[in-house]
Amino acid sequence: MSKRKTYYPLFIGIAVAVGILIGSTLNFKNKSVLFSSNSNEAKIKRLINYIQYDYVDKVNTDSLLDNAITNMLIKLDPHSVYIPKEDLGRVTESMEGKFVGIGVTFLMYNDTVAITNVIEGGPSERAGLKAGDRIIVAGKDSIFGKHIQKIAGVSDTEKGSFLGNRKITDAVMKTLKGEPQTSINVTVYRKSEHKNLQFNIKRGEVPIKSVSSYYMITNELGYINIDRFARTTYNEFKTGLDDLISKGMKSLVLDLRGNPGGFMDIANSIIDEFLEDGKLIVFTKNKNGEVDKAFATKKGDFENGKVYVLIDQNSASASEIVAGALQDNDKGVIVGRRSFGKGLVQQEMDLGDGSAVRLTTSRYYTPTGRSIQKPYNHKETLSYDNEYLERIHNGELISKDSIKVDDALKYTTPKGKIVYGGGGIIPDVFVSIDTVNTFSNRLYGGLNDFVFKYIDDNRLKMSKWELYDFVENFDTDNKIFNQYIKQLDLNLPLSPKSKENLKVYFNAFMARNLFDETGYFIITQKKDRMILKVLELESKK
Repeated sequence: MSKRKTYYPLFIGIAVAVGILIGSTLNFKNKSVLFSSNSNEAKIKRLINYIQYDYVDKVNTDSLLDNAITNMLIKLDPHSVYIPKEDLGRVTESMEGKFVGIGVTFLMYNDTVAITNVIEGGPSERAGLKAGDRIIVAGKDSIFGKHIQKIAGVSDTEKGSFLGNRKITDAVMKTLKGEPQTSINVTVYRKSEHKNLQFNIKRGEVPIKSVSSYYMITNELGYINIDRFARTTYNEFKTGLDDLISKGMKSLVLDLRGNPGGFMDIANSIIDEFLEDGKLIVFTKNKNGEVDKAFATKKGDFENGKVYVLIDQNSASASEIVAGALQDNDKGVIVGRRSFGKGLVQQEMDLGDGSAVRLTTSRYYTPTGRSIQKPYNHKETLSYDNEYLERIHNGELISKDSIKVDDALKYTTPKGKIVYGGGGIIPDVFVSIDTVNTFSNRLYGGLNDFVFKYIDDNRLKMSKWELYDFVENFDTDNKIFNQYIKQLDLNLPLSPKSKENLKVYFNAFMARNLFDETGYFIITQKKDRMILKVLELESKK
């Protein structure tokens, strides 16, 4: 009998016991009735002790407990999840929109930590680090080659793999992070000076942007991209919105493609900028039937402007709250493809040992009353996660007519527009996926390394470019681009269409490395089917 089968009864027993323990720690109104003694807590402690001291094989009880909790939550719904203590810090940082570190972005280049960007105003910039510096020592650790591989616990077989790269990145981040105002000594190799330099860097708060870009597409059409709804997102969004309004923006493209969601109240604050006072934004309902409604509360700064919300199959949760609220209030135009379909609301609950659960506590509904949670089966979570493949097979990424709707879940907006519940937000204007302009590892796999090396070898010359001059005039004769093409292992020459697409992303990667995400988006919008559709709609208004 396999070890997995041997442990199976233990998994079940511990799952039940852990379920009781978790329930006893949550803030339920009837907790005093259900858990009037500590007998259940004593029971699970006794079971763990039996396994730890008396079970025939040596067992990692922490790991067993983690697996039991995970298996139990799978039985609830696809979005109630367990977050182990080693992952909770990273998850929390991302959603809080900040962390304590030295303020650089980096990539692993030739087994070395190569700085790609020094965050403006951050600890590293103040200390004097520059893009292109290689960090070879941090604190007491050498963090290059075999040294960082050993620290990260990466075997030779894992080296170069996604998992191996993730482990190394995590190890570097762990070394560079720390408590506020603590110092770390780093040694870097500066290629431009051909020597090693030492710096003492005082760690500080480093922002994690969730609004990755905002700029004017035309004289009247602005663009804001939101990656996720973190604690800092509204303030970032408002900064961008105010800036674009000051530049004459009359219409806004709000790009929520690939946005997995985040804090509902942050999404509500953003929606409030578009809706008149008193308009319903969203409401939630728990298992007791208690309803909590959120309304627009003040005069928003863009109530009179036009909004285009871009969504796709990876726009979920808070992204869908934004799209649903605006669609149901007949505000703006939803452009793209059917969104993910997550209408469940989670609350994070501490388990007392540094880990946590995100437990579904209610469902949310758009202003017309529709739930956009797609169906799920407790026994088939894999099919839920892989529903994207079903969308490919049934053709709905190519044709809006292939999107299945349920007439029993039909709703009507105040102006008479028909909308549907039951599985994501269906856009007002459908844009199919671009089957030609797809990424191929054969063509794009080495792009990051090539771009970094080229800029690193020509850093003084490249630093003289200004963003919009770069967008219009960089490599117009394709000399640099052809260098990249020559190093590709191609059996056949690239088609004109493939070469044209690759050139766009080649320049975009260069712009992102030199400037920021704004450069990337300005260049790629030339081939962005959704942006092109918005420009078409704008020309007809």
